[in-house]
Amino acid sequence: MMPSDTHKTVIHADKTPVGEHVRIYNAPSINEVAIVMIGDQFQPRDIVLHRRNDQVINVGETHRYYDALQYTIIFWDGTDGYHFNVKMVNPVNGAESNKKCSVMNFYVYRLMIWRNEDNYIMKYRQLFHQNFIDMYVKIETERQLFFRLNQTKLHSGEYIHL
Repeated sequence: MMPSDTHKTVIHADKTPVGEHVRIYNAPSINEVAIVMIGDQFQPRDIVLHRRNDQVINVGETHRYYDALQYTIIFWDGTDGYHFNVKMVNPVNGAESNKKCSVMNFYVYRLMIWRNEDNYIMKYRQLFHQNFIDMYVKIETERQLFFRLNQTKLHSGEYIHL
């Protein structure tokens, strides 16, 4: 409590105010997260840097430094985030392939828990949750952009088994 506070708040989870609905103050009972994207989903979510020489730099969400700029506490060492030129790697021999990695594959790999290694990203609690939601928004944006740009190639007749 701050020295200047003249009151305090006490929460008793088992008590409800008189005359109120019994379940109005219940704690959440499900483990779901919702994402609300306001406005046009294809608008850029850039980070705008204003340099000391008045130069303005836009860092798009698919730029390799976006994650390190958005989550400086998690990626304090400037670890590269997702960008369009990330290549897939063969898990057997570690050789880089010609296929490009999707944003979903990139972030799934980042979230994996490896034997005898700590996944430090998951130790950031609420910041991890925010980062995870941001990852998911990037995945959905890429997926919707694919559908938007490939409408002529996608035909409902090809999806008869869905």
